[in-house]
Amino acid sequence: MEKIGFIGVGIMGKSMVRNLMKAGYELHIYARHPEKVADVVEEGAHLHESIAACVAQCPVVISIVGFPQDVEEVYFAPGNILDAAEKGAYLIDMTTTSPSLAERIYACGRERGLRVLDAPVTGGDTGAKAGTLSILVGGDREDYEACLPVFRAMGTNVNYQGKAGCGQHAKLANQIMISGAISGVCEAMAYAKAKGLDLPTLLQSVATGAAGSKQLDAFGPKIIVGDYAPGFFLKHFVKDMKLAAEEAETSGLTLNVLHQVLENYLALEAEGLGDQGTQALIRFYESGETN
Repeated sequence: MEKIGFIGVGIMGKSMVRNLMKAGYELHIYARHPEKVADVVEEGAHLHESIAACVAQCPVVISIVGFPQDVEEVYFAPGNILDAAEKGAYLIDMTTTSPSLAERIYACGRERGLRVLDAPVTGGDTGAKAGTLSILVGGDREDYEACLPVFRAMGTNVNYQGKAGCGQHAKLANQIMISGAISGVCEAMAYAKAKGLDLPTLLQSVATGAAGSKQLDAFGPKIIVGDYAPGFFLKHFVKDMKLAAEEAETSGLTLNVLHQVLENYLALEAEGLGDQGTQALIRFYESGETN
């Protein structure tokens, strides 16, 4: 049974750990808050007190943490993954982070005889639970091909994007698409509500037409009932959009929709809504509800 070290057992990571165990892998995990992973430990995951202990003797190590600074910490701070991983191990960062940081981890890993991939995911908590994530992989193609069984335990749409950092670029393109889609859904629903339309009827009417989308299907019903529980944290989407805006600027691109949606989300984050789901964008359009 192949051992996998897994760092970051949160909303997404916990379901990914479960699916890897279902596929027959032996999971070794590290979590900053051990009490939050007691359930997966009961299900068979091995909990360690440090990152170094978690990844030792694991031929595959996966990380999926929150922000670029968290990635920096788990790969470069004392007791980090790069120092503790055995030579020849595959290191797979599945966090959405900076492409340049992915390139840096790759370069440092190669110097130590490690195989490094950046493999951010899309599909949210629903896809993580179902094992149907889309996985966007950057790095050396031969390493990607070697890790396909691991990826296919977590996702059904796994694709090689190119050299190190390209997985992150692909994910940022994905987030740019989502920013336009979720804002379109929220603006349409704000308009429909203002005009007195029955929102469930509207959703049923347009879902299978040209306006249909994954964002509409996933969040339209939740918006109607005021369900802002996070499948993906608003604060993490803000982080992703900021990264996309920074990368666009380095290429001389002006992405007006992205910048406007980011501005709207930043206003909500400033109101203390960062731990709500991305569908909470509707609150930007509902005066008096962002306090």
